[in-house]
Amino acid sequence: MDRDVVETVSLRWLRRLVIAVFLLITVLPFYYMLVLSVRPIERLLLDPGALVVGFGELTVATYAEVLKATDDGGQGFLTFIRNSGLVAVAATVLTLLVAIPGAYAVARLRFFGRRQVDFLFLAVYLFPSIVIAIPLFVVFTRAGLRGSLFGLVLVYISQTLPVSVYMLKNYFETIPVSLEESAAIDGAGRLGIIRRVSLPLAMPSIMAVALYDFMIAWNEFLFALLFLVDKPDRWTVSLGLSLLADGVEVPKTVLMAGSVVLTLPIVILFFASERLLTEGLTSGAEKG
Repeated sequence: MDRDVVETVSLRWLRRLVIAVFLLITVLPFYYMLVLSVRPIERLLLDPGALVVGFGELTVATYAEVLKATDDGGQGFLTFIRNSGLVAVAATVLTLLVAIPGAYAVARLRFFGRRQVDFLFLAVYLFPSIVIAIPLFVVFTRAGLRGSLFGLVLVYISQTLPVSVYMLKNYFETIPVSLEESAAIDGAGRLGIIRRVSLPLAMPSIMAVALYDFMIAWNEFLFALLFLVDKPDRWTVSLGLSLLADGVEVPKTVLMAGSVVLTLPIVILFFASERLLTEGLTSGAEKG
């Protein structure tokens, strides 16, 4: 067999092996968490390392306890999911409303200090979250926004907006200027160019940034703890999960069910938006 053929086949199998190893490392923890969440606690204590569970052992009582209201003896995760959903969606939408025109302006317009904008946006992430948490806590307390979901949304926007502008700006710069110039020759104004040309072509990046912003707001814990610790009815899912983790009397199966509830919306959102990301690659292209 030719040496080049042997190398090609070897590299192909090596690539498949590496992908399989990384897939196993990624999927196995989530699979084990899912298995623990549907096992009765007594069966888990007898065989905690079992990865395959018979249908006779499966139970959804753990999810019922997690989702049931606290007044009914549950953990109240439906309320936490509602709060997290409202905060994450609001933070994502408001961030995009500001980031899209801001990123387009940085990418296309010429103004003093334009080259320093990238550094200013990224400089936000040079400081640990705990450093800016204290000033934000003081300011929002004096403004009467501590303990409100709206205040938490504003905090998340301050975290997601800089990187969103940076990511979208880089994508807008890849769009050929000739497309916008052609639209301008046809009589389109600046807003019309953005709406009909730039936004459709930038849809893959916009979807990716929206998913990133939603994940940040959905999973964030530190600011949610600082601003909502004394308002249990406004807690997010991450705070509710920390309550389960700290509870000695809470079975680990219930904790795993709460972890699945926290993780599953992000997984579903990712797979649901994957097709939109692919379609966005061709939307807005020139037609012959």
